[in-house]
Amino acid sequence: MERTLVLLKPDAVQRAIAGEILTRFERAGLKLIGLKMVRPEETHYHHHYEGIGKLASRRGEKVYKRNTEFMMSGPVIAVVLEGVEAVELVRKMVGDTEPKSAQPGTIRGDYAHTTIAHANAKGGGLPNVIHASADSEEAKQEIAHWFSPEELFEYKTAHEYLTLQSE
Repeated sequence: MERTLVLLKPDAVQRAIAGEILTRFERAGLKLIGLKMVRPEETHYHHHYEGIGKLASRRGEKVYKRNTEFMMSGPVIAVVLEGVEAVELVRKMVGDTEPKSAQPGTIRGDYAHTTIAHANAKGGGLPNVIHASADSEEAKQEIAHWFSPEELFEYKTAHEYLTLQSE
């Protein structure tokens, strides 16, 4: 089984839609194996966005700074999900990074509408509700950064128990 990291950003927490978003992942068959609400410092985000994701290197220091300030504006909910090809499935469910380009039915398409141009004009980060690991290698690094091994749980879901009993 593959694991991936999801961050419910400050706008998701502040809008009280975290439960709805988590429900969508569970209904798709993904298993929650790690979950916590945190409010990290800038150094934590620097490692996440630049050390792992290379955001400043790819998009510039201004974008990195706006994004980090936005992420530090409130608590986030960090989640580890597990499932078959979890990274790809979660990315598909999350939708395009820019909410206006995200398809209806995706998390960003259903819960966000701000554009990059609008965020830039306001001088702030892009409130797009959620972060999801880009690929398997990034997922491994992000999970190790956000969670200790003791914070990740292995268990069988009710569905897994039913499958075992019927065999």
